[in-house]
Amino acid sequence: MKKSAPEPALETGAHSVSDTTLRAFYGYQMKRTFNVIQSDLNRTLKPFDLRMLTYTALVLVVDNPGLSQAQLAQAMDIERPNLVVIVDELERRELIIRDRLPKDRRAYALKATLAGRRLFEKSFAAVSAHEQAFLRGVAAEALAVSMEVMQRVEKNRQRES
Repeated sequence: MKKSAPEPALETGAHSVSDTTLRAFYGYQMKRTFNVIQSDLNRTLKPFDLRMLTYTALVLVVDNPGLSQAQLAQAMDIERPNLVVIVDELERRELIIRDRLPKDRRAYALKATLAGRRLFEKSFAAVSAHEQAFLRGVAAEALAVSMEVMQRVEKNRQRES
């Protein structure tokens, strides 16, 4: 009869788990940083009844009036069926409208309503303040380098696709 390995004893607060090995990976550190930012961003957007995806969609529609749902899905890097739920929510809240495109009756042009533009302005100000708070104390040069690194990583992914 084979003996099973003994269960490790759980220590209660004796010492913390080390993730030093993982922190050597840029992607792991980026994900950890994103988790912190996303959590605070969710709190920032909550008073506007927006989530990160609905906020992103609203900003893109405001910045690109008349874009199609296919273009929005591509810009957000999400599948078109997943986008429908987001667009439906924004439309239900009367923040955007869908107009049929004259050249393609199956496609819609998305446009922000006055209420959508007003919500965009208020939420954009809150998100800008949120980002400034997170980046406080980080030199402009460091931010520029960090942005360039992230953009290069994204371009490298696109080249491999």
